[in-house]
Amino acid sequence: MKSKLTAMAAAGALSLCSIHLALAGSVTQPGETIGYAPGAPLPPGFYYANTLDWGCRDTEPHNTCSGLTIPLYIWSTPWKILGGRLQFVGATPALESGVVSGGPYEASWYNPAFFGQLAWDLGGGWGVSYRFGAYFDVHESLAWSDTSLNHLASVSYTGGGWNLTATAIYMTHTDEITNRPQISPCPTSLPGRGCNPDALNLDLTATMPFGKWQFGPVAYASWDLTKPISQYREQRQWNVGGLVGYDFGNVTLQTYLTTGVSQDNFGGEDTRLWTRVILPLGNPFPEPAPMRKGY
Repeated sequence: MKSKLTAMAAAGALSLCSIHLALAGSVTQPGETIGYAPGAPLPPGFYYANTLDWGCRDTEPHNTCSGLTIPLYIWSTPWKILGGRLQFVGATPALESGVVSGGPYEASWYNPAFFGQLAWDLGGGWGVSYRFGAYFDVHESLAWSDTSLNHLASVSYTGGGWNLTATAIYMTHTDEITNRPQISPCPTSLPGRGCNPDALNLDLTATMPFGKWQFGPVAYASWDLTKPISQYREQRQWNVGGLVGYDFGNVTLQTYLTTGVSQDNFGGEDTRLWTRVILPLGNPFPEPAPMRKGY
């Protein structure tokens, strides 16, 4: 399990948005990097990972449910910059959202994303990384109607098969398009400032190995950082749960269940089941062996 989790560390560089009737500013889905170790650099090569999750928030008078698929395409290059492994991540996510008991239902593609990341191996099982990129504007009913910038900073300990990781993601909207608000909280731009709130996510993983198995507690939180209009109610939440994973050798599977313990202005707590598949695709560009002296 340790080898696959470490090999897929940069996959946590990417994720999706939180879809509820009450909208927060998070473009990256809170909790989606749980189970990865984004602070640890990937061995050079190509990787594929897909996270599927489905859950409901106990809003009144009916629950609001959403399902998401988050496919990631990762290239860990053979190059280093300032000692950090250069990695690229892309995604083409999609989602569905609806109200239980015959309420309105929507399904669409989400904003596609692309990121560059540097990840440093600090030795002793420790690693840190920084990632920067964007989710791009797309004309879809459940996508944001603007391009948003995304910063990720992560620290991971993966020694001995453990995965102790804290990942913070800061998101800010450019708001260049507001005449089709889609899932934005307000329909028009405001003079001198944007329409969508900035947001911060925090994902926490603390798992330990048992042979090829992996178990442990997880948690995540999200906060709105700005108030785009006077009527907007800033949203905050904390959710906790547990993860189990298994390393089959050429594929790793993970699943985790999370539930809310506190929330402000979401309308209710969210309970969600997540599952993930991780596939290393190989390295067609192996690093050349060092030259022997005398050649």
